[in-house]
Amino acid sequence: MSWLWLEAALPLGIIAGMLCVMGNAQYYIHRAAHGRPKHIGNDMWDVAMERRDKKLVENLSAPSPN
Repeated sequence: MSWLWLEAALPLGIIAGMLCVMGNAQYYIHRAAHGRPKHIGNDMWDVAMERRDKKLVENLSAPSPN
């Protein structure tokens, strides 16, 4: 009777391990595709600010017309 918990712990460990493997796979695939880790909780405001920042950096790094 004392080893009965092991019968449930083994499948639980397998499931938890597979969830970790899937999460890490998504992380590394996204990082390889985009060059940086995924930002968690990005909403429309964050996307707009990221686009604005990128545009500002491009404008500053462009050669001046003078």
